[in-house]
Amino acid sequence: MPQLVTLSVVTPMFNEREAVDHFVARLRPALDGLGDSYEVVAVDDGSSDATVSRLMQLRVEWPQLRVVALRRNVGHQTALRAGLKAARGEYVVSIDADLQDPPEVIGDMLAAARRENVDVVYGVRSDRSTDTAFKRNTAGLYYWMMRRLVGPWVSDQAGDFRLMSRAVVDVLNDLPEPRPVYRLVVPSLGFSSAEVSYVREERVAGETKYPLSRMIRLTFDSITGFSASPLKIATWLGLLSFLLCVVLIVTGLVAWGTGATVPGWTSLYIAVLLLGGVQLMCLGLLGEYVGRIYAASQGRPAFLVAFDTATSSTAHPLSGGPITVDIDAVELVGHPDRERAPIA
Repeated sequence: MPQLVTLSVVTPMFNEREAVDHFVARLRPALDGLGDSYEVVAVDDGSSDATVSRLMQLRVEWPQLRVVALRRNVGHQTALRAGLKAARGEYVVSIDADLQDPPEVIGDMLAAARRENVDVVYGVRSDRSTDTAFKRNTAGLYYWMMRRLVGPWVSDQAGDFRLMSRAVVDVLNDLPEPRPVYRLVVPSLGFSSAEVSYVREERVAGETKYPLSRMIRLTFDSITGFSASPLKIATWLGLLSFLLCVVLIVTGLVAWGTGATVPGWTSLYIAVLLLGGVQLMCLGLLGEYVGRIYAASQGRPAFLVAFDTATSSTAHPLSGGPITVDIDAVELVGHPDRERAPIA
């Protein structure tokens, strides 16, 4: 049986070599000062830089640091899922390594969970002035849309910085959803919650891992993974196009009845474009949902763990040599009903 700790801190990392040292320098004293047992689960999301090597170096002097390396890049939310699966704490905190969310707030979250006897404590940004105007506006638009499509319980200033009890984490780990968006899934479960406000800081080093393309992907995953509203939009677009076609038909009949000379190509051109565009849009929306059903039916694991320093006997040369991994520690995580198979 793995040894339980009071607190697990899960932090997904992707090419964060420049930020790792700054992150550890602030996280370790914050956790040491709590007076509770803890572990830090650093999930490397297939980094192509020296993130893993630096984490292994830091682990020599910080035994509470635990490195879980994924075999390839699977995205922030899936890497977070891997960390939640590996975490052993009675409470679990998720935080990014860029220090935009201050580690010093973790103590306030833990105190609030105990004081108010709640299962979830959200980190709520009271000030986002360090973000660019574009980032603030797009984030505001995202949360505005989610509150209307998903539900009013979605906080407009709470991201992935939160504390959860073991009961919440166990429910999340049992969900079969292949690509969960935790900032929507967690509040939807209805567990008792509290909030701790903080000022969002600037990224300490490196580049953002959420450029515009990934923000759009997150928005699309949030909508299609949590709401059937796009299908309703497709239905309404189809109805509107049908009504417009009826108007065009009536107009054409009136013009024919009055003997007006109408070339006809303009109306035909508009009708074809309109109908073709709406049909393609509706087919695209339907295809997105069918694609998700197809991916779920394949039953492939969402991620594969290359090694976990808490369970693996690893020899990780910092010079870039091979990694020796205990094969029993490699899991097909996310599919508890699937038998483990040897990996060549």
